[in-house]
Amino acid sequence: MNKDVLLTAVRLALDGDWDASHKIAQDYSDSTANWLHAVLHKIEGDVWNSRYWYARSAGRAYEDFSNVRDELLQIQKSLS
Repeated sequence: MNKDVLLTAVRLALDGDWDASHKIAQDYSDSTANWLHAVLHKIEGDVWNSRYWYARSAGRAYEDFSNVRDELLQIQKSLS
């Protein structure tokens, strides 16, 4: 995992650039990148794909956060 790259992806997502963030997240396969990938699909409205990535994110679930901004901030905190 490259924390700096994933932090950039989180910042992009927080700024509303889902596509650029997604391009970064899909290049990594660790649990934090998978969590970010799951949130990005949640933002996109792709529930099935989001749940797929949550299942690969070390115990996190789609229902854990109702607010994606809060969840992105939690990912950011976990990388800092």
